[in-house]
Amino acid sequence: MRMTRRTATCACGQVRVTCEGEPLKVSLCHCRECQRRTGGPFGVAAFFPREAVAATGETREFRRPSDSGFDLIFRFCPACGSTVWWEALRMPDRIAVAAGAFADPDFPPPGQAVYREHRHAWIPEDLI
Repeated sequence: MRMTRRTATCACGQVRVTCEGEPLKVSLCHCRECQRRTGGPFGVAAFFPREAVAATGETREFRRPSDSGFDLIFRFCPACGSTVWWEALRMPDRIAVAAGAFADPDFPPPGQAVYREHRHAWIPEDLI
């Protein structure tokens, strides 16, 4: 049996993240910070084991605290500004990859939604 391999890229293609296997979890986040980061009403992260992720290309980082008290480190392309992957320091064994960066309509859907209290009213409550 062949293992799934997916590649996520930034908008200009300079940053590439290759992930082996299926995500451990896919999460939709309605928090205000994800709204600002994505420019959309929510963000969707696919979490993979750190050892299953290989990143190439030049990135810059943006670090901020999270509600858990542990920092998040976002990696983005200095040319086009796309955030492709990030690390939640409270989960050092995982890498989060922006699900949209895979540009794959068959990508696994979110299995959970968090920060529903910040959900835009026009987004159905039962989205997932």
